[in-house]
Amino acid sequence: MNEFKEITMGELLKETASRYPDHDALIYPAGSVRMTYAEFQRSCIEVAKGLMAMGVKKGDHVSVWTTNVPEWVQLQFSLGMIGAVLVTVNTNYKSSELEYILRQSDSTTLALIESYRDTNFYETARAVIPELAEAKPGQIDSKNLPFLKNVIYIGDRQETPGMFNFRELSRLGEAISDEQFEERQDSTHFHDTVNMQYTSGTTGFPKGVMLTHYNVINNARMVGDVMGMTPDDRLLIQVPLFHCFGCVMSSLNCVVHGSAMVVVEYFDPLKALQYVEQEKCTAINGVPTMFITIMDNPEFGRFSMKSLRTGIMAGAPCPEEAMSNVIEKMHCPEVVIAFGQTESSPVMTMTRRADPLDVRVSTVGSLLPGIEGKIVDPATGEDLPAGVQGEIVTRSPCVMKGYYKMPEDTKKAIDRDGWLHTGDLGTVDVQGNFKVTGRIKEMVIRGGENIYPREIEEFLHRHEKVSDVYVVGVPDKKYGEQLLAVVILKPGVTADQDELVQFCTGRIARHKIPRYWEFVRDVPMTASGKVQKYKIVEHWAKKYSS
Repeated sequence: MNEFKEITMGELLKETASRYPDHDALIYPAGSVRMTYAEFQRSCIEVAKGLMAMGVKKGDHVSVWTTNVPEWVQLQFSLGMIGAVLVTVNTNYKSSELEYILRQSDSTTLALIESYRDTNFYETARAVIPELAEAKPGQIDSKNLPFLKNVIYIGDRQETPGMFNFRELSRLGEAISDEQFEERQDSTHFHDTVNMQYTSGTTGFPKGVMLTHYNVINNARMVGDVMGMTPDDRLLIQVPLFHCFGCVMSSLNCVVHGSAMVVVEYFDPLKALQYVEQEKCTAINGVPTMFITIMDNPEFGRFSMKSLRTGIMAGAPCPEEAMSNVIEKMHCPEVVIAFGQTESSPVMTMTRRADPLDVRVSTVGSLLPGIEGKIVDPATGEDLPAGVQGEIVTRSPCVMKGYYKMPEDTKKAIDRDGWLHTGDLGTVDVQGNFKVTGRIKEMVIRGGENIYPREIEEFLHRHEKVSDVYVVGVPDKKYGEQLLAVVILKPGVTADQDELVQFCTGRIARHKIPRYWEFVRDVPMTASGKVQKYKIVEHWAKKYSS
C-alpha cells in the first residue's frame, strides 16, 4: 500500500536538513556554489524572510523567469515555506508570452535574470512594464498588470530602476522575526497550491496548472523511489527547472531523498560530461535528444561516466539504439522511462530498473503505486480491454487542482469521477505496461517541448497578409518532430518564409517558430468543412523527413 505523505515544502526541507545536515544539497559548478543541506535550508529561510519583508503574502503568485541558476531552487523552496505560489516561466518566452503569463496568473512579483540566448530578460521586462522606469522597488503601478508590485533582479547590473536585487533579500529579511516566519510557515497546508505550471492549450492560450505541495512532493518521492535514489546519489540537473521534469522529477526528487542537486544552467553536452566526471554524478535526467547529443560529442571518450547508475529519459519516445548506448557507453544500467503530463504532477507510469531492454524502449512502463490508469473509448468513455487502443486516463492524489481561472477547461480535463483525460492514445498489455500510440489533441513534441499548433496559428493570423494557416508536426530524426506551417495568403499579396519568420522572431519563443513553410491555395477538408490535418502531415512528411 502506498503511503502518501501529508507534508509541505518547508516541512520537507526541515526534515531532510535535520537528517542529513552535512550532505551536499546544491552544487552549481559554473558559479562555485556548494551548499550542504543545513546551509541550503538557512539560505532558503533568509530568502523567504526577504520575500515576506517585500510584501509577498500567503497565496501570492510569484513568476520566476530564469535559467537553472541556484536562485531558482532557493525560490522554489522559499516560496513554498511562506505559502506563496511559484509560477514557472519558460526561458524561451518573448514579450507577448511574458505579459500573458503575468496577467493571467495575477502575479504580484516577477524574478528574472539578465538574459538567455537571444533574449534580454531585463530589457523585455522593462518593455512589458514601462512603469518600472519611474517606480520605487515594491511600488509598481502597472496599467496592464494591476496585480504586479515587485520585480526582483538576479545578476550583476548595478542600476535596476524599480527593481529589488536578489542580493538584498537577506538584508530585507532581517526585519522579519523567527516567530513571524514560523507563524507564516505553520499556516501553510499541504493541499495549498505551491506551483503553477503553464502548458500551452488547444484553445491557443496557455493554462496555469495548479499543483499542490501534496501533488508534487508525493510524485517526486515515487519517481525517486523507482530510480532507487538515496542520500548517496548525485543527480545532474540539466533539464529546465521551469518544467516538471526539472522542478519535480529532479530538484524536489533530490530533496525528498536527501540526494545532491548538481545544477547546470542550461543543457550543454560538454558541461554534462565535465560535471558528471567532476562531481561523480550517479544519476542523470534528460530527453532522449540530450542523451544522444552527449554521446555524439567528439569529447565523449575523454570523460569517465563510471559513476553513473541511473537516470530518467522522458518527453519523447526513446530509440532502442539510444537506450542500449546509454546503458553501455554511459554506464547507466538502471536508466528508466517515465510518462505523464503536467496535470498529473507529472509522472503516471515508469519502467522499472530491472525491466528488460525491450520493455524500456517499447513501453512507458507501469503505473506508480497509488496511481490509477486505464484505457477508455474516446467517444463513449467505456473501459477498453488489454491491447485495444483508446485514450489514456488517470486518477490519483497527484492530479492537479485545476487550471487557474479556467473552470470550463478544468471540467473538460477532469471528468465527474475524477479521471484526468490525457488526450494521449495508447494501449495497456496484460502485464500492465502502457504504450503511447498517438494523440487525440494536436500537440507536437519537439525535443521534449510540448507545442500546441493552435497557439502558433492564432499568432500568425495577426500578420496582415495571412488569410489562413495550419501548423502541424512532421517527423524528424533528431527532435522527434519539427513544425510545418501551411499558409494561405490573402488575394493579391505575396510573402515568403523569411518575412513570416521575421514576424515571429522576438515575439514568440524560438521553438514555436515553424522550421518549414509551405504556401498553398487550399488544404484538405472534410465534407463538413473541417481541416484534415493528418492529410497535411501525410502530404508533406515525406519531403521533410527524407
